[in-house]
Amino acid sequence: MSNTAKANPSRGRVIRLVTTKIAQAPRRIPVALELILGLLILIAVGTALLLIPGTATRPLTFMEALFTSTSAAAVTGLSVIPISTELTIWGQIVLLLLVQIGGVSLIVSVLLFFRLIGRQVTLADRLAATYSLGLDSPRQIATVMVRAAALMIIIEGIGAFLLFLHWGFSGIVPIDQAGFYAIFHAVTAYCNAGFDLFYGLPQYPNGIPTDPITLIILGVLIIMGGLGIPIYMDLIYRRKLHKLTLHTRITIKVSLILILVGWVALLISEYRHGGVLSGEPALKRFLLAWFQSVSARTAGFPGLPNFDQLRFDSLLVLMSLMFIGSAPASTGGGITTGTFVVLWMAVVSYARGLKSIRIEKRSLPNNLLLRAAVVFIISLTLVLLATWILLLTNDFSLSETLFEVVSAYSTTGLSLGITSGLNQVGRLVIIATMFCGRLGAITIMIAIIGREQRQKLVEYPEESILVG
Repeated sequence: MSNTAKANPSRGRVIRLVTTKIAQAPRRIPVALELILGLLILIAVGTALLLIPGTATRPLTFMEALFTSTSAAAVTGLSVIPISTELTIWGQIVLLLLVQIGGVSLIVSVLLFFRLIGRQVTLADRLAATYSLGLDSPRQIATVMVRAAALMIIIEGIGAFLLFLHWGFSGIVPIDQAGFYAIFHAVTAYCNAGFDLFYGLPQYPNGIPTDPITLIILGVLIIMGGLGIPIYMDLIYRRKLHKLTLHTRITIKVSLILILVGWVALLISEYRHGGVLSGEPALKRFLLAWFQSVSARTAGFPGLPNFDQLRFDSLLVLMSLMFIGSAPASTGGGITTGTFVVLWMAVVSYARGLKSIRIEKRSLPNNLLLRAAVVFIISLTLVLLATWILLLTNDFSLSETLFEVVSAYSTTGLSLGITSGLNQVGRLVIIATMFCGRLGAITIMIAIIGREQRQKLVEYPEESILVG
């Protein structure tokens, strides 16, 4: 028995059980492929529903329905049509359901569906969810699924109630529509989707209202949705700060640092004369910059006025925040804060001459660096490839194109206004980018962690190459 199994008997039993099941079970569809098929089915169902007469004010084309369905299922928020005016209440409900299913995590959604219809959840499915959610044992899955769904409903419900009170009684939204508007935006904010029902309306040319109460409620929902299920489970189970896991402590710290850095950077860029914040009162400048920093971490609500006129230095800040994204196993996307921290601390540890990655008096496993490097390299490659294809097939500037692709891959939904102007090839590229962004990193991690360990029959001699 391994040292890990000796130190943790229950984990040792799980390892033996997994080994036995893998040895005895017939070959089956890989879990990563199941996730891809699951998202494809969700997108296909959403596309079919959006093509039904009555879901839009005019018949949508197949490409418009496919793009909108993909963006909703991938909790992105990019759209080739203004959903506030082009979709009816039924179409907006379809969009809302796609966002909710895609945001809660496809793995959890599938397992919850299996339990509802009475189908047995296989060991491989439990292991996939275990690794995706950062849990120690597959036995926790049932509890986590129920608590995660309940927590999501509670948080979204509180947010919707507060938005209803504010929008309904302040006159921002007619009282008879305030309930649906509140629910829709509470869900899209918590799920970091970025869809809103205000953009396209004459009184809200930039999208969501930017009054302080609205921005604070939506900003808090975005932050809570971007923390991830493992952190909430850790807070529920442990409750005391000094007992929180390293993942929870680091994720919360890094999230706060990224928000603060983005906040200050946007203020420096846009506060000056000529910036989009230069004409706003001082207090509103601070609030708008804070909200945009929060939203850029994969939520996608444009809080800054005249968003398509941002300075290049602001665009660079936003693209960096989008690419890093939110926490692992959260409603957001990007390479995740976990990947960012591992890569950054690897640099620091190497500079200090350490043999392993050190963080808060803990050493990280060496294979964690390989996983982080795989996620980073594949993400960067896909972004560059998609940008290159768009530049070949569409007449947009490099800054506009790169911003659109990073937004799509990180499932953010921010845009400089070029989404509706993409040709058919460009729309297909963004659809593929959103799809890869929602499943890419998760699928990679599951494929690496969950693959069968093959016996090494041959050992090759070691040789070095020059780097740096």
